[in-house]
Amino acid sequence: MEATEPIRVGGAGEEPMNGQWSLLNRVVRTRAGQLALLALGSTMVGLFFSLSMAADYGWKRSMLQSLAQFWGWAILLPLIVFVDRRMPFTWKQLGRRAVAHFFAGLAITAIYIYVFFTFRVLDGERRWDLLKPTTAFHEGWGWYIWSMLVYWAIVGSAQAVRYYQQNLSSELQLERMERSLAEARLNALRMQLDPHFLFNALNTISSHVERNPKLTRRMIEHLGDLLRMSLECKDRQEVPLSEEIAFLEHYLEIQRIRFGSHLQVRLDIDPAVRFASVPSLVLQPLVENAIRHGISRRGGGGTVTVVARGEGDRLFIRVLDDGVGLPDGWTLETSEGLGLSVTRQRIAGLYPNGGSSFAVRPRIEGGTAAEMELPLRVTGEEVVEHAAD
Repeated sequence: MEATEPIRVGGAGEEPMNGQWSLLNRVVRTRAGQLALLALGSTMVGLFFSLSMAADYGWKRSMLQSLAQFWGWAILLPLIVFVDRRMPFTWKQLGRRAVAHFFAGLAITAIYIYVFFTFRVLDGERRWDLLKPTTAFHEGWGWYIWSMLVYWAIVGSAQAVRYYQQNLSSELQLERMERSLAEARLNALRMQLDPHFLFNALNTISSHVERNPKLTRRMIEHLGDLLRMSLECKDRQEVPLSEEIAFLEHYLEIQRIRFGSHLQVRLDIDPAVRFASVPSLVLQPLVENAIRHGISRRGGGGTVTVVARGEGDRLFIRVLDDGVGLPDGWTLETSEGLGLSVTRQRIAGLYPNGGSSFAVRPRIEGGTAAEMELPLRVTGEEVVEHAAD
């Protein structure tokens, strides 16, 4: 006896990576995390730039001066971002915004020079009289132009981040809108099938009301089960294949009552794909089409066969009949049948970018074959195992 390998979805190793990104996102979103990252980043940048001055000033002096510079900008960074976001002018008013930032930069740069000098005093490199206004003005003049350039670089970087966030937000919003539009379109297609199926089923039942009331009651019971199952899955675009087969069985019971021995049905479903996801209400239109346009037009009746197999990561489903076949010149694209056209559009919408295929073709041995290829995805926690001798 051999057991098949369980079918699983997803790869190993994804959860730890997702956990790391989740932890990083939580850190970035907290105020303490943002301050810690700002302190760490400014320290790393300061140490990096101190390497370029170590040969001229010595390692300790160059490191203290470089750290004082970048720690000073780290302290003022929240203020710069605050001022930038509170500007009364949008970036469409670039000239006015630049003038406003020029005057804001003069004030913030003056504050920065005092912060920088304070660090230099605290690290023991300069004396306290450096913080006197006259001394600070005289000493700081040489730093002013360079510091203004750094201020504008920070403003430009902040705006670049803002543009990136806005662009990312716009893309996410557009993606949500596209997804909502696709879902609405799929729901509209799905809703077309319910009245179409109900109308045809009622026509079938009405033809037996006077002829055989007892059989009619059985048909109505199965129709009630069909409607209940249809309502249960109305908000789901995909269902397990087992549910779709159960729905199909009730529909076939109505057709067996109608056609009697003239209709034979074979279900050849691989147990390994019983819980594979398929579009809801996908088999019934195909089987109905095979019966109405193939079997019912053949005097001796015929057989409809439903086959489902999995190969690798693909699911193959075929609905076969040995009826009268397709008329000359028939194509799926020009077909006026609602069931086939809606099924084709739903499959293409649910699995875009070449992730599926759907075709209807004549069989060499006679009749018609409706074939679809879908991604093989198992729903729920069910793991299907079967044995063969």
